[in-house]
Amino acid sequence: MSRPPTLDLPDGTRASRMATRRGDFAVHDIGRAEHGTVLLVPGYTGSKEDFLGLLKPVAQAGFRAVAVDGRGQHESGGPRDETAYARDELADDLLAQAEALGGRVHLVGHSLGGLIARSAVLRDASPIASLTLMSSGPAAISRSQQLRVRLLLKGLAVLDMETVWRAMRVFDRFSGPAAKSPLEPVNEAVPPAVLAFLHQRWLNTVPEQLKATGRQLLKEPDRVAELARVPMRMHVLSGERDDAWPVAWMDEMARRLRARRTVIAGAQHSPNADRPLETARELVSGWHAAAEPHPPDRP
Repeated sequence: MSRPPTLDLPDGTRASRMATRRGDFAVHDIGRAEHGTVLLVPGYTGSKEDFLGLLKPVAQAGFRAVAVDGRGQHESGGPRDETAYARDELADDLLAQAEALGGRVHLVGHSLGGLIARSAVLRDASPIASLTLMSSGPAAISRSQQLRVRLLLKGLAVLDMETVWRAMRVFDRFSGPAAKSPLEPVNEAVPPAVLAFLHQRWLNTVPEQLKATGRQLLKEPDRVAELARVPMRMHVLSGERDDAWPVAWMDEMARRLRARRTVIAGAQHSPNADRPLETARELVSGWHAAAEPHPPDRP
């Protein structure tokens, strides 16, 4: 899980609910759309707070930034039915959110959010101006992280959320700080306020959402060839180390997509939280490039 470096909302950020044809979603919304609107989609076990460090610099660059809790995540809520969190259902939610924002949005998906974002683009690219896949790979997660997710799914099948949380904390103490992943360890180095937030966010997340999307991380097929046929500017951005999808996998995916490629120095699976200013700068550069005419040999 991404750990926001702070829980403070940047000045001017509106914490509200966004009404769409697919229901209401909790959002953090900042800025004016001088150069466009950005929809930020969190990953597995995540929430809109994962993007807090990006909001101010993105807004200062002249973009409206909207970070969202997806269906079943944190403050959005959702049904206790795994079918509600199927890939196409969540993709349709993203399309409804983009339509509600108006115009054509720059879509940024972190980790699992990237898989959902590309599914949305493949269903209907018309409300999307560009796609950024942040720390999100071509198919299922790496073997080592599959083991972690399988362990989590086994726990969720028989334990309540509080018990699973306690078990994860014990596991993380023994797995060490190197085990960065979609379930990054929550250890004693985390500030108490952030740890309390992570705990509450975990309890707010709908277990069926975690089960359904966890299976997606385990089984997602390679859809890069499909995505490469979409005439859209794309950006693959990651940290310099990632255990969920190795950096080499994302390098190759960017090549296949003929996409812009950025590696954020000093960042791991969550460059949005690890190096937010550098990440925001590269995102903004990519969005400005997306406004330029497409070269004839690139999407």
